[in-house]
Amino acid sequence: MLLTIVVLDSVGAGELPDAASFGDTGAHTLNHTLQAAPVHLPNLAALGLAHVPTVHTDPATVPAVPAQGAFGRMREVSPGKDTSTGHWEFMGVQLEHAFQVFPDGFPPAVMDRFDAATGTGHLCNRPYSGTDVLLDFGEEHVRTGKPIVYTSADSVFQIAAHEDVVPLETLYAWCAAAREILQGEYAVARVIARPFRGELPFERVNEHRKDFSLVPPPTVLDALKDAGRAVVGIGKIPDIYAHRGFTEEIHTDDNADGIIKTLERMRRAAAEGTSGLIFTNLVDFDSRFGHRRDPQGYSACLAQFDAALPDLIAAVPAGGALIVISDHGNDPTWKGSDHTREYGLLLAHAGGAAGVDLGERATFADVGATAADALGADWSGPGESFWPLLSARNG
Repeated sequence: MLLTIVVLDSVGAGELPDAASFGDTGAHTLNHTLQAAPVHLPNLAALGLAHVPTVHTDPATVPAVPAQGAFGRMREVSPGKDTSTGHWEFMGVQLEHAFQVFPDGFPPAVMDRFDAATGTGHLCNRPYSGTDVLLDFGEEHVRTGKPIVYTSADSVFQIAAHEDVVPLETLYAWCAAAREILQGEYAVARVIARPFRGELPFERVNEHRKDFSLVPPPTVLDALKDAGRAVVGIGKIPDIYAHRGFTEEIHTDDNADGIIKTLERMRRAAAEGTSGLIFTNLVDFDSRFGHRRDPQGYSACLAQFDAALPDLIAAVPAGGALIVISDHGNDPTWKGSDHTREYGLLLAHAGGAAGVDLGERATFADVGATAADALGADWSGPGESFWPLLSARNG
């Protein structure tokens, strides 16, 4: 049995009940994006998007058509709205406490050790937009060679460096050093390498971005690997789980590359009769358009995935399934440049499972529980499998 999970990074499906605690009352990534920059999404609509609660239907964007797949939405119970929190919960890790954030920048106890590791000093060290920080500190970095350190509302320590000034291998080494420093009382979820190039206003090199994650507790990925199943991580997925639980890792440059490589891997797995999980993150929604508050780019990204969806569905072998989800919101019409606290999207194709309402899932962990159930792995952690709802009518 082959299960493919594709994360549409940040494609949120409306505010969660606790959104007010995050300053996100009224956020809705899907609706607001399509209102600001309408594009036609017939394939997502037909899969079930038109039936997800609160998603607006419109003939020009999400036509109200019968669902050919399964649909629902998911609550995130972990206290956060970042990539690590959402993805860890997908695979059965529910956080009791939010990852630590540093709204005033990192303290001397961290930065003194980081400066000693790099031997250069640093610039910035406060919350910043990833594009604005290059406008304000990029030229000084080029003159001095000092790395630009910044954070956000998420639990991240980001290091930006020009590729002509700091070789990638050096930037990654600095990130590894920061990862060792940022443990215990100063632990952050991710240290992120943010290379850039060119001249002012500079361009981020997303294909060379690299995340250095905290090591998660045991996840469904570990259970699948222990059960002898293939576990293929595509895009930034392996980084998020500190490379634990995978049998194969595939790098991607952008969403288009991620879709191509997912299709290639699905087709090869089907031809070989592989039993396992293909797990892909498509990050451009979030990194290129959500944070930059660019609804036109975000909509174009949605249209790109919609156009690829029929090929992804056609690549699902008999008895297999495709599950499309999202890990948080990043409403490109919202204030600021941070993520938004929203429901996770849930759509699925599994043989003849048409018009199946998966309901409102109590936790993102239902995704991992479903993967374990479908692939015969031993998992007793959080989550309730919805595989019976899909497999009942799945050829």
